[in-house]
Amino acid sequence: MIPPYQSSLRKARTFYSFSFSSIFRSWSGILGFSLITFLFLLPVCRLVWLSVVSEGNLSLNLYQEVLAEAVTWTTIKNTLWITIASTFLSSVLGVSLAWMMAYVNLRRKKWIQLFIFMPFIIPSYITTLAWVQFFGKNGPLAALFSSDGPIFNLYSMEGIILVLGLSHYPLVYLLSIEVFRKIPRELQQAASAGGAAKWTIFTKIVFPMALPGIAGGGLLAFLSNLDNFGIPALLGIPANIRVLSTYIYEQVIGYGPTAFARAAVLSVLLGLIALIGTVLQWLIIRKSQVHETASRDMEPRYFLSNGWRSTVEFTLWTFLLCTSLIPFLTMAATSFLKAYGLSFRWENLSLKNYQYLLFEDAKTINAVTNSVTLALVAMLCCLVIGTTIAYLRFKHPSVFIRITEMMVTIPYALPGTVFALSIILMWLQPIRGWQPGVYGTVWILLIAYITRFTVLQMRGSLTAFSQIDPSMEEAALTAGAGWLAKWRKILVPLLLPGVMGGALLVFLTALTELTVSSLLWSSGSETIGVVIFSFEQAGYSTFSTAFSSMIVLAILLLGILFIFVEKVWKKRVIKNDDTH
Repeated sequence: MIPPYQSSLRKARTFYSFSFSSIFRSWSGILGFSLITFLFLLPVCRLVWLSVVSEGNLSLNLYQEVLAEAVTWTTIKNTLWITIASTFLSSVLGVSLAWMMAYVNLRRKKWIQLFIFMPFIIPSYITTLAWVQFFGKNGPLAALFSSDGPIFNLYSMEGIILVLGLSHYPLVYLLSIEVFRKIPRELQQAASAGGAAKWTIFTKIVFPMALPGIAGGGLLAFLSNLDNFGIPALLGIPANIRVLSTYIYEQVIGYGPTAFARAAVLSVLLGLIALIGTVLQWLIIRKSQVHETASRDMEPRYFLSNGWRSTVEFTLWTFLLCTSLIPFLTMAATSFLKAYGLSFRWENLSLKNYQYLLFEDAKTINAVTNSVTLALVAMLCCLVIGTTIAYLRFKHPSVFIRITEMMVTIPYALPGTVFALSIILMWLQPIRGWQPGVYGTVWILLIAYITRFTVLQMRGSLTAFSQIDPSMEEAALTAGAGWLAKWRKILVPLLLPGVMGGALLVFLTALTELTVSSLLWSSGSETIGVVIFSFEQAGYSTFSTAFSSMIVLAILLLGILFIFVEKVWKKRVIKNDDTH
C-alpha cells in the first residue's frame, strides 16, 4: 500500500518528467514549432538565399561584384577597426571598474553602480546627441577652455570609437564583477602570505581566473559595437565614414534594381562576423561555468586609508559624472535654446521647443503614440511566447525545446540592420503568391519587435523559473493544494518580479528602438527613434535634444517606478510567507 502523500509526489514527478516528444506529436506542439520556425528562422534563410541567387540560379556573382569594389573593403576595414578599438576601450573601463567595485572598500557603491549603468540604459543615439552637445562649441568644455570651436571632433573615427566604448563598457563590467566576486579570497591571501606583490597576485591569480568572464563581456561588447547603428549613423554619415551597418542602410534606402540583393550580401558578411563572435562568446562562457558553483563574496578585499580612499572616490566620481551625467545635462540645457548655436543666456532660453513637440508637431505626437502602442503590444506578445518557452525549457527540456530556444535567439544575435532586411524580404511575400500587404505599414514593425525581443523575455522568465526550488511545489501538492492554488499562492508571487523585469526590458527596448525601425518605418508609422534621428539629420538639433530629454526622463521614471513596485511586492511576498 502506497501512502497517499507518496502517491501524490509520484504523480507530480511523472507530470514534470513528461517528455516533450509527446507535446511535439500533438497538433498544438507541431503548430507552435512551425510558427516559431516561420517567424524566427525563415526570414534569415530568405536573406541568405537572396544573396546566393542571381536571375533564378544559384550564383556567387553578387559576392564577386560587391567584394570587387574598393568601397566594400574600406567599409569592412572601418567596421573592424572601430569595433575592435571601441571594444578595447570598453574592456579596459569595464574591468577596471569591476575590480574596484568588487575588491576595494569604496563608499556608496549602489549609487556608483547606478551611474555605471546609465550609459547602457539610455539609447545609444540619445547618448550620442548628449556627447555632441558636450563637446560642441557651446558646450561646457568649450566654455571651460574659452574655445571658439569644438574641443574634440566627434565626427571622426576617434569620436565614434569613444562614444561606442563609453556606451558599452557596462556590459564588460556586468560580466566581470560577478567573476571577480567568485574568486576565492583564500587564494589571494595565500599568495600574499607567500610574499607575492599585489600586481603579481592580479596577473598570476586573479586575471587568469577572471579571464573567461572578462572575455565573455568583451565579446558581448564587440557584438554590441558591431551591431550599433545609431552612433555610426549620427557621427559617421556626416563625416563620410561608413561601417557595414550604415552601408547596408544606404543600400536599402537607395531603392536601386539590385539594392536589396547587394544589401543581402553585405548583411551576410556582417552576420558572419557577428556569428564568429557569438560562437567564441558561447565557448568562453561554457568554460567560465567552473565559477558558477562558487559563492559570491561581497566583502572588500583591499582596504584603503581614508586619504587614499577619498582620492580614488573623487577620481571615480569625476569620471562617472563626466561620462554619465554632465553630457545629458548639457543636452537638456541645449533643448531650451531658441536656436542651435546661441550661447547659454537667459534671453536665449525658451520652452518653445517643448511646446512645438508636445502641442504642434503631429509627427512627434504620432511617433510617441506608435512607439508606446508597439512597445506595449510587443511586450504582451513576448510575455506570452517567451514565458511559455521558458516554462517548457525548465519543466520539459528536450532537443526540440533547445532548437526552439536557438531559433528565438537568432534574431537578437544578428546585427539590427541584417535582421531588418531579413524581415523586409520575408514579409514582402511570405509564401509564393501571397502578399499580405504588411510591408510599409506599422504591422511589420510589430512583427519585427516581437521576433527580435522575445529572447529578452525568455531569458528573464527562465531565470525566474530557475530560482524556484522544486521542493516548494512538491510541498504544495503534499498539502493538497490544487493546480490553481499552487500557481496563485506560491509560483506567481515568486515568479512575478523576474518575469515582469523581462517584460519591462522588452518594453523599454522596443520603445526606443532605432536600428530595425530605420529600415522598416513608413509614412505614418514613425517611431520615437526614427523622429529623433530625422530631426538630427535635418539639422534641427534643438528639437532632437528636447525630444531626447523627454525620453531620458521617462525612462528614469519608469525605472524608479519598477524598483519601487518590486520592493513593495517583495515585502508583500515575505509577509505572506511569514503568515503561512
